[in-house]
Amino acid sequence: MAEELGRVQRPPASQYDGKRKLLLVPLIYGPQADDAEGTAVLQNYWEQMKTQVEALQEALGGLHHIYHESLTVGGTEGLAQLGTADLRSHSFISGKTESGSVLEATEDMDVLLETLDLQRCMMIPLASASVGSKLQEWHSESNRQRYDHIAANIDSTLGENETGLLLISERHQVQFPSDIEVFYVSPPALDEYRRWFNNWMEQQQAAAAKESSGESETDNGAADTAKNSDSTEPESE
Repeated sequence: MAEELGRVQRPPASQYDGKRKLLLVPLIYGPQADDAEGTAVLQNYWEQMKTQVEALQEALGGLHHIYHESLTVGGTEGLAQLGTADLRSHSFISGKTESGSVLEATEDMDVLLETLDLQRCMMIPLASASVGSKLQEWHSESNRQRYDHIAANIDSTLGENETGLLLISERHQVQFPSDIEVFYVSPPALDEYRRWFNNWMEQQQAAAAKESSGESETDNGAADTAKNSDSTEPESE
């Protein structure tokens, strides 16, 4: 079970001598929208998260390996991929690798692409319940393979008395090896972000419902106008 660290209390280093340690960092993204409040909340999370990671890194004797969801290659190539996909992660990890940490390949390319394709397929409305059920089963199995691969990569690269860091979405299903001590990094700003995101989603849904209602009223009005027009007989000359 992961040890949650909302307020970092430095663990005594001797407690974890010889053990494998993993810092589990929730990877969160802001919606693709011009929202000043959301941007500020997200930035606050990253700043607090980095502070907590620094404190843990120092207490546990350094940071040796870094893992990041969606990365199928490590090293400089993996860092270049992050530079085009996630600037916050890129900036954060660049500093760590400059200090000696190794960025590891985290995912299997084929399994990752399969999972992403299935997620897209599941967003399409389907007429057949049977097809939907089979698609869900396929997606679940693909997800299991994906997370199993992440766990295996961590297991094969994280050595005794080493500390790793994994950045991954909160809804992940990775089952870590039992001999790895997992520290869940949870700064106060994470709850702040969750509250903001839930409010933002409610606002978007309300706006969409209002727009849909307005379109429906417009369509009904147009239909009534057309009906009245059709029922009006032309005047005879």
